Amino acid sequence: MSGFWLTEEQEAIREGVAKVCAAFDDEYWRRTDETGNFPEDFVAAIAEGGWLGVAMPESVGGAGLGLTEAAVMMQTVAQSGAGFSGASAIHLNIFGPMPLVKFGTDEQRERLLPRIISGEDKMCFAVTEPNSGLDTSSLETRAEKVDGGYRLNGRKIWTTGAQRANKILIIARTTPKDQCAKPTQGLSLFYTDREKIEAKPIPKMGRKAVECNMLFIEDLFVPAGDLVGEEGKGFQYLLHGLNPERVLFAAEAIGLGRAALAKATTYAKERVVFGRPIGQNQGVAHPLAKSWAELEAANLLAFKAAALYDAGKDCGAEANAAKYLGAEAGFHACEASVLAHGGMGYAKEYDVERYFREAMIARIAPISREMILNFIAERVLGLPKSY
Repeated sequence: MSGFWLTEEQEAIREGVAKVCAAFDDEYWRRTDETGNFPEDFVAAIAEGGWLGVAMPESVGGAGLGLTEAAVMMQTVAQSGAGFSGASAIHLNIFGPMPLVKFGTDEQRERLLPRIISGEDKMCFAVTEPNSGLDTSSLETRAEKVDGGYRLNGRKIWTTGAQRANKILIIARTTPKDQCAKPTQGLSLFYTDREKIEAKPIPKMGRKAVECNMLFIEDLFVPAGDLVGEEGKGFQYLLHGLNPERVLFAAEAIGLGRAALAKATTYAKERVVFGRPIGQNQGVAHPLAKSWAELEAANLLAFKAAALYDAGKDCGAEANAAKYLGAEAGFHACEASVLAHGGMGYAKEYDVERYFREAMIARIAPISREMILNFIAERVLGLPKSY
């Protein structure tokens, strides 16, 4: 962004992505939500336009742009009405491969990244486990060294898109925790084939079209060449992707909130009760106006965080706070939109109930609100660590 507005190039990205999204109307996203069918046509259209490589290096066919441009793209997708059903279908492609970009070998980058950008390879990312949650240092999935590579055993949970993925980026413990100087050491990152991993979908509240899974990994052989970077440094590699992911989640949640607010505003202008449009009543108008203010404030912080990241500056506090504020503003806008529609807000044909269900995602993932507040209390305010 240049100051407080998009540059010409960024505006062109917004318009280009919006044009692709325009071909996928409310009925399309309603249908994916009902059937649970993955939005293959949408992802194919995004890939065809070259958008999956927006933040990937030009040397491997990407656009070589920054987090700011990626955030513009992902916010546009969500704001189009696709919500998280659309954003989550491509979210992982945008910054998920960054460990390969930053820490992979030249051979890995040249061989693997073009296939991700084109959509030929579909990846999922497996970090969270049933018994560790946000405590990544306590992961139980283990990778034991064997001739020619590693043998992986364990479980992962909430792995998005595993049903269609043929590749997986997975973190596992290569050195027992009690043998490491720090609990975050001894974890290694692998990018390997997914087909031999059992993936069981988890029925959930919203975003049915983009499934989450429980993974069961039993004696999976991973060739040594599938190790990303150095053995034992996987946790440090993950940290490089945390701030960008928080910014993207913030931008997407804000886009979803804007979509909901637009629906509610239109309805409030058109719906006449007691001889006047309901938007003339302050009880309807004020929550919508408040939502606009909250969304705009969160948006400023999200793009400040993106600008700091692109400039190579520390953005931990801003990225975390943006994710917190973006998720809250998006949720409140979706709630206000449902309420502004009254009984029709509960009807699927008006879409806002879907937005409302999807708005919960950014409040929970990829990190809880409470852990963000812990981070700010400790790292920004200097208060004692609470956990």
